[in-house]
Amino acid sequence: MEPLAPKTEVRQTVAQCFRTLTSSTDIKDIIAALQVLRSYLDEGPESETAQKAEFRKSQFTRTLQFLVSNIHADWVHRLTPDQCSDFWDGLFLRGPPDQAIVVLMDGMGQLRPSTHLDHLVSVTETYLQSGRLADLLWSFCLETGPSDSPQVREALLGRVVAVPDLIANSLHHNNKPLFLPQQYYPLLAAEMLAALERTCQALKDGINCSLIFLAQILGKVCIQGHSGLVLAVMAPQLSARTRSDVLWQRVCWKLLENVPQRWMESVLTGLVQAVRGPEALGRIVGNLVVTNKKAQFVTTHKLLLLQYKFETRVLRIILGYLAADRDRRPLLIQVLRSVSQAWANPSAVKHTPLEQQLYVSKALLLCVSLLKDSELQELRSELLQCMLGGMQSHLDSNLVRIRRMGMVVGECLSSRMNISGTKLTFEYEQDEETGELLSLMTPMTDDELEAELEPESGVILSQDTVNPCPLKESNQNQSETPSKTDPESDLDSDDDLTPYDMSGDKEINQVSPPRYLRDCLETLISSQDPERVEHSLRVSEGLVRKNVFATKEVSVELTKVLLHMEDKYSISGFLPLRQATMVALTVTDSIPVTQYLTTEFYSLNYSLRQRLDILEVLALAAQELSKPIPDSRDSSLLRTTSTDLTPYSGNDPVHWRQVVEKRIQSKTKRLNKGATQPPAKATPNRYAPVAGHFFFPLLRNYDKPQVTFDLMGSDHLVLGRLIHTLGLFMHLAVNAPIAAQMGRALLDFAWAIRYHVDQVVRRGVLFAVCSVFLSMPSPNLLVDLGNQLFETRSWLADMAEGDLDADCRSLAMQCLVLLDKSLRKHLQDPQTLSLES
Repeated sequence: MEPLAPKTEVRQTVAQCFRTLTSSTDIKDIIAALQVLRSYLDEGPESETAQKAEFRKSQFTRTLQFLVSNIHADWVHRLTPDQCSDFWDGLFLRGPPDQAIVVLMDGMGQLRPSTHLDHLVSVTETYLQSGRLADLLWSFCLETGPSDSPQVREALLGRVVAVPDLIANSLHHNNKPLFLPQQYYPLLAAEMLAALERTCQALKDGINCSLIFLAQILGKVCIQGHSGLVLAVMAPQLSARTRSDVLWQRVCWKLLENVPQRWMESVLTGLVQAVRGPEALGRIVGNLVVTNKKAQFVTTHKLLLLQYKFETRVLRIILGYLAADRDRRPLLIQVLRSVSQAWANPSAVKHTPLEQQLYVSKALLLCVSLLKDSELQELRSELLQCMLGGMQSHLDSNLVRIRRMGMVVGECLSSRMNISGTKLTFEYEQDEETGELLSLMTPMTDDELEAELEPESGVILSQDTVNPCPLKESNQNQSETPSKTDPESDLDSDDDLTPYDMSGDKEINQVSPPRYLRDCLETLISSQDPERVEHSLRVSEGLVRKNVFATKEVSVELTKVLLHMEDKYSISGFLPLRQATMVALTVTDSIPVTQYLTTEFYSLNYSLRQRLDILEVLALAAQELSKPIPDSRDSSLLRTTSTDLTPYSGNDPVHWRQVVEKRIQSKTKRLNKGATQPPAKATPNRYAPVAGHFFFPLLRNYDKPQVTFDLMGSDHLVLGRLIHTLGLFMHLAVNAPIAAQMGRALLDFAWAIRYHVDQVVRRGVLFAVCSVFLSMPSPNLLVDLGNQLFETRSWLADMAEGDLDADCRSLAMQCLVLLDKSLRKHLQDPQTLSLES
């Protein structure tokens, strides 16, 4: 038999491993399947190189997606922490890093807050801390990455650059420090430097490399507003490496040449702010402004004439960079002409902000200070015309600062041009602004520019170096204290210690209870582990009531699972636990859950037990909604905490007065103390707005028999429970606006089954009639039920006299008493009589 091709063999092996993981319950088979998958990522004999390459190319992403989609399966939870770290996490940390990061980001986007999401976050954290990001960047520098399409490359770029945003969208307020922009982007910058280091070493070894992907990463990070965090790490390192290594200079030049044009502005803007001097900028950028039109426009026009937010140091760096090389000096002269025209423009003086005029004035003085004498002679006429026209425009201004700015610039220009040995002098008040303008005529070296930044870095270093000192001293003190103790303390015996009572200890469960409601849902749906199911069932009610937002996302689905759930594992208290969770779901998300339960009550393929469960859940939920929300939880907690910590009596000056007052009250006899507690605070009734959703759907199909459910026929028990539940809904809806409509509907339903043969049903009918008389206002009884009251009264009289069941006769008498009392109260009301007359 001929051997299979590597592609077919790998595909069949991976499919067999997937089937084993999905269907097997033996932990040995599961570990064996995971070992087979991991073996494709381990180093092995050369005979298996083709299979491993095929797995990395076509099956690795599929394998990771399978692991993420089955992260809630039982076999994942049966793995020990070491096995999970070795097999499950190892597949993400050993394979192609580009495929792993894409699957991790997509998986976190699909999962809701749960322990499974926490697991993926932990794997991603290990991925970043173990240098896998540097491996990803290096694989594209070495051109060993997959030959993907531009769409796939753009998707990978988006995942790598937007890791903080993607993870923050999934974790919200529970984000990890590593995924914050302040920590992630410096880490990304360090990994990019590591990839550049490998690139330089590879070029020395004669290996071709590509910097296109690194340039795209740099550009996309900068365009998204994180250039400060990234270039603050990269610029000092690149400046130091390029000072003595020409190869590093060529690598940096190539890196910036490959930055896409749409991102070039953000990269250059961040770079000129991050470098320490013009020489460092020249070593990193090279003659990019000469060869790249976009870079030339940004450097010579946009950063000097259109923007004015930068410090003077940035202007020195940009103009010093243009003046430092023979090929770039024509651009300096071009900048001088455009800046002088902008400074002398009368319209600009009138209509541009004062800060921008100051910025242009600084740029003009810096350009003039960097000119050589030969260049100054060529531009003398243009500068003279600029000086005269600009001074006239500035001196005509009404603002003192603008006039002073024109005087200072005129003095500096005339002094630099040395016209006929004379220079202009003006009388103006010296301040910080004029002093800065005058200082710009003296060029600064790179060492002087770096000296301006040293105090800031020195403060940071001092904070880092001073703080650990007290810790060291405290550690030394702690290490010295044992030596001062009594040497005889080591001879103490433990014979006098009494054994600890361990009779009440409980066995620690290996399965931890879930912390998220979605984990409970997934466990109840798919898990076959009895302990996991029990833990999920026990904590589900608390999770439902704790997080309302998460409950509303899965309320109907979780209710459906609980309604169909059976006690397959003989869980202690299974029925009360299931019922409590369903009640909590109905209370938390009333309308969707109630609509589902009332619809399923008349559906096919439900047992009588399930239909009775639906009625019980609805009744308990309606009772809880009708009760006022207790506001005394916080006050009771405060009382308990205050009573636990009794203050010292000597600190309270009125303590003795309270003691005397208590003694007097205990020995005083009062005939009537009156109200001892304040009246209860009114709270909104949560049941009244949703009473119709509980009540009316249950009356929809009661007279339509089905194959497995005949409410009006043989299923007397469910009919009796239904009429009781409807009566309860009616009773809880007292004072609700919809009570009158509910009363009419309930009386019509009760009238149809008033002579039922089953005494349980007749009791339910009488209970429902009592609820109608109690809940409906007296005027509505006569107005809405006037025609039925007489027939109802005669029927109740017949029931009170001739019914065979004693409870039915008693309930009928109570109904008659309630009806007569309500009618008498209504007829004796003078306001009602006046309205009727």
